[in-house]
Amino acid sequence: MNSTFRAVLRWTLGLAYLVAGYFHLATPRPFLEIMPSWVPAPESVVKWTGIAEMAGAAALLQPWSLRWRLAGATALALYAVCVFPANVNHLMLDLVRQNGGFGLAYHIPRLAFQPVLVWLALWTGGVTNWPFTRRPPDENDQA
Repeated sequence: MNSTFRAVLRWTLGLAYLVAGYFHLATPRPFLEIMPSWVPAPESVVKWTGIAEMAGAAALLQPWSLRWRLAGATALALYAVCVFPANVNHLMLDLVRQNGGFGLAYHIPRLAFQPVLVWLALWTGGVTNWPFTRRPPDENDQA
């Protein structure tokens, strides 16, 4: 796969996480509103998730250390997994609203895109090359 394409997607993803992190810090209310009730200290969680997004994005975007890029990509992938319950909670909250909130046309693609977001962080950060290159067959693999 073209390295320029990967770099453009890495920068797009990194900038998106920087912006999202900024909004977690600058305007936490929308994030607090979709937070599952079982999450302790929601204000702190929103603050630290914003910081985590920005730190992960900075590590993903920096050009001088592959180790930091891999760490940032892995952290952002794990982050996307961890916020999935909040996205499901947002859907559930909208389903019981009289006006339907954002509606299924918003929530279903958002939830379906979450695994793609996990993969995108890992692929753009260089953690994986799947599915564009496959690992060579191992001598122990069955034919």
